[in-house]
Amino acid sequence: MERLERDGLTITWLNGGVTHMDGGAMFGVVPKPLWSKKYPSNENNQIELRTDPMLIEKDGYRILVEAGIGNERFDEKQKRNYGIVEESSVLQGLSNLGLTPSDIDIVLMTHLHFDHVSGLVREQDGKDVSIFKNAAIYTSKIEWLEMQHPNIRSKNTYWKKNWLAIHEQVKTFEDQLEVIPGLRMVHTGGHSEGHSIIILEHKLETFIHLADLMPTHAHRNVLWVLAYDDYPIVSISEKEKWHTFAKEKQATFLFYHDYKYRALKWNDEGGVIEAIERKQYKY
Repeated sequence: MERLERDGLTITWLNGGVTHMDGGAMFGVVPKPLWSKKYPSNENNQIELRTDPMLIEKDGYRILVEAGIGNERFDEKQKRNYGIVEESSVLQGLSNLGLTPSDIDIVLMTHLHFDHVSGLVREQDGKDVSIFKNAAIYTSKIEWLEMQHPNIRSKNTYWKKNWLAIHEQVKTFEDQLEVIPGLRMVHTGGHSEGHSIIILEHKLETFIHLADLMPTHAHRNVLWVLAYDDYPIVSISEKEKWHTFAKEKQATFLFYHDYKYRALKWNDEGGVIEAIERKQYKY
């Protein structure tokens, strides 16, 4: 497990499983000869997308950011279609840290697509139950409403089995929410109508998780957005806004999906000046 440690702050990346999604869909209108220089693909034109939650420990709180793909939440056809070759070991990761699911105080969900939310629920004695029973689960009000009432497009990613067991724990917000001092969620839209990002300010440092507005380091270009985005023009506008913010704050970007980087800071020319890399990646 990779960790980022500061005085009074620890961020630990847990293993939430892995998917492999179509590279063309992940880079939208960007031609493969361009995006393939930034991010590798396999023989099926799929790119590796981790689903690795971040455990933030700050001010006595234990906060999970995203939830991974869980275990036994997909049938064989779905595993094949989504390129799932490894499921979650989040609970083992917590155990290695001396923690249990009951020790998680808060879960922050930038959005509720299956590759972010499936790790919140597991089957037990033939019924779905919440894994992090003591946690308040935060997401935007818009996202939570669509999760429960998906449209003809979004029903493919908002699954009833992923929300029924947690609905009493869910707390929503509209524009933005300060979860604890220095840690806030901000609604952006773009990838989904209810998509949010996370800003963490600790002492003199700023960290930003753009979630699926910038799922990988290869999506740094503000124009490189996903074909999966419901509102791509909003994604572009929000990326531009928050990249400007990050530049002013000299912020470090945090990643949930990236195959190579956990955290990354760029200079003005796009050169990497600081990074935490995954200890094992295959490319």
